[in-house]
Amino acid sequence: MVFKPMRRNDKAITEVEILELLKQGEYGVLSTIGENGYAYGVPLSYGYKDGNIYFHGATEGLKLENLAYNNKVSFTVVGPTKVLSSAFSTNYESVIVFGTAEFLEGEEKIEGLKVILEKYSPDFMESGMKYIRNDENKTKVFKIKVEQVTGKAGRR
Repeated sequence: MVFKPMRRNDKAITEVEILELLKQGEYGVLSTIGENGYAYGVPLSYGYKDGNIYFHGATEGLKLENLAYNNKVSFTVVGPTKVLSSAFSTNYESVIVFGTAEFLEGEEKIEGLKVILEKYSPDFMESGMKYIRNDENKTKVFKIKVEQVTGKAGRR
């Protein structure tokens, strides 16, 4: 797949800055396409490791239906923002990832949940892993294989 280059390349951030935002972002927005042709964006918690994004969700719902229909997705993370009223602008940084989402099972599923646990609850790994093992059948876990990523920032 060929992706169009970012239009405002003058606002591009470095690969190091992109990786930092992917690792540190509080949440991301997963965008999918459904059978009805409409885009669906849903904010969610996620983890990033080794060039992949991991997320989980319920065992049913629109997100799962859309992913079953078309596993090509985009995923957006926005860092801290600050409106600059007098300059009619905003300080921001953002990353957009394009890739394919794949359903994980078995140990891959556990590893995906562990990536998320390490991000949001690093001080509770032991109890978190017990929680994961006890409730692993109550959630679906996905990995986005990153195919293209761009990042930009405004007025730093």
